[in-house]
Amino acid sequence: MEDVFAVLIGLFFTAAIYLMLSRQIIRILLGIAILGNAVNLLIFTAGRLVREVPPVVPEEAMVPLVVTANPLPQALILTAIVISFSFFTFLLVLAYRAYQELGTDEVDEMRLAEPAREPPPPGGY
Repeated sequence: MEDVFAVLIGLFFTAAIYLMLSRQIIRILLGIAILGNAVNLLIFTAGRLVREVPPVVPEEAMVPLVVTANPLPQALILTAIVISFSFFTFLLVLAYRAYQELGTDEVDEMRLAEPAREPPPPGGY
């Protein structure tokens, strides 16, 4: 089962890097979202894929007697999902505002929209 997840994680990372190297800001944002999902899946797979036994330790034992699922990666993934979703929505709002102001979603054209000569900021107060 871990082999399938390893291939899937590799495909996610490949697709994310391909999209993040694009010139359109929407593709870059989709690449960032896929990259976050790939990292979450990597953490989940690294925490062992065991579904038969819950992580419960008997009272008389100090450690679990059988192989159990690790709850820490699952808790980390839940936190990472919330953080990555809020980060993605923030970037989506920034991209939308940039599109409203500049009228384009191409990164190269956004760079050319900066003024060529601006006066320097004040040196002292």
